[in-house]
This record gives sequence, structure tokens and C-alpha cells, in this order.
Amino acid sequence: MANAASGMAVHDECKLKFLELKTKRTHRFIVFKIEEKQKQVIVEKLGEPTEGYEDFTKCLPADECRYAVYDFDFLTAENVPKSRIFFIAWSPDTSRIRSKMIYASSKDRFKRELDGIQVELQATDPTEMGLDVFKSRAN
Repeated sequence: MANAASGMAVHDECKLKFLELKTKRTHRFIVFKIEEKQKQVIVEKLGEPTEGYEDFTKCLPADECRYAVYDFDFLTAENVPKSRIFFIAWSPDTSRIRSKMIYASSKDRFKRELDGIQVELQATDPTEMGLDVFKSRAN
């Protein structure tokens, strides 16, 4: 068994669904939750390809931390359609201190499990992950 600090398990479904998002684009976004008792990261919510940014933000609780991945479509300055895979570390100010610490300490390890992340965003309130932020970070 790994020691407590690095002892956050990542459920296989997390990697599987991420792979589907990356290669088949079967999901627009994935919201991940840490089950504190089981000490593992699980898939909490999958977004349909037809769902968009608004649907995504509604899935993030106002006072609990989450990890999320979002497949962001945009047009380049030359009007070429592109997409970027964003990793969002959602850690609202109102969430519990202990929860913030667990999410912060497990983030890098969890992110490494998801091969193909292109941009990382850290957000403590919705304005820090607004569509304008996505657009400026995508280019």
C-alpha cells in the first residue's frame, strides 16, 4: 500500500472515460470527485458531446471541490476550428479546508494519469474559469 500522502487511488473508469473524450470525443466534459472515505477519484458526471459550457458549469458544486476535464472547441485567428483539452481544478473558497487540501495534494498525481491534458486552469470562483478565460488560454 502507498503511504497516506500519495495514497489516492484513481478509479479505472476515470482513465477510460478520459480516453474516450480524447480519442472518440464521446463526452464534452467529465467531472471527477474524490471519495474521501474510499480515498479514490471517481467519475461523477459525464457531459454529452452536444452539451456546452453552461451545462458544464452547472455540474460544479458551489461549495465543494472537484476536478474536471473539458473539451473546448474554438476558432483560431485564421478561423480554423480547433479543440483543446482543459483540466480544471475547481476549489471554491467556500469548500472545506480539508477538502481543498486533499484536492490540492492529489492534483498533480491525478493529472498525470490523464495523458493528453493541454491546458490547466485553477479556479476558486466561476469568473476564473469563464469562457473568456478558456478562449485566451486556448490560443
